Amino acid sequence: MSKKKHDEEEVIVDIGGSYNKAEQFIENNKQTITYVVAAILVVVGGYFGYTKLYVEPLELEAAEQVWKAQSYFDQDSLDLAMYGDGNYMGFEEIADEYGATKTGAMANYYMGVILLRKGEYEDAIDYLNNYSGNDIIISAVALGAIGDAYMELDSPDEALNYYKQASQKNANDFTSALYLMKAGKVSEALGDYNDAVGFYQEIKDNYPDTKEGREVEKYLARAQTLAAN
Repeated sequence: MSKKKHDEEEVIVDIGGSYNKAEQFIENNKQTITYVVAAILVVVGGYFGYTKLYVEPLELEAAEQVWKAQSYFDQDSLDLAMYGDGNYMGFEEIADEYGATKTGAMANYYMGVILLRKGEYEDAIDYLNNYSGNDIIISAVALGAIGDAYMELDSPDEALNYYKQASQKNANDFTSALYLMKAGKVSEALGDYNDAVGFYQEIKDNYPDTKEGREVEKYLARAQTLAAN
């Protein structure tokens, strides 16, 4: 028998042995495997049941309520947007009642923005931290708004942390350049001029066509001069 044929036979024998071991394992653990499969089916079925029977109806209810609050927000009727008008809920109640929905997540964002504008910075941070949506722009703006709130609370280190997160979240010309600029200015205020140079240079390299990109050169030159001294 040639060596090649002998090797092929060994492979065939090995594969057959593997199948036999697998069959034996299944036979010995049949009950356990049944329980595991059943548990997986329960979890998967429960998830789809939760989504279809609970979350989706809630989403429809929330959508029927939120449009009025958004309308008040657009009109700068901030108290009505927050607390409702007696006929329609405001963002506060929507966030509380429909927190499991996308609309509830957006209500947290709106509440945070309104509270920031009203100067209630700690409450604004709480609501913005509760925003859990995936919108490319808003998810970054929510982080940046937390940074703004910390700046108003005279906590520049915390603000810088959130500006950095916001600049990296779903990188794009609008939010990334905006929060890189804010991060650079805070770094300068903290005396971290090398960090400021890094933020400004990133704007120059990656976002030259943005508003920040068109004016970043003067900030970059200033930070480079301060870093060299």
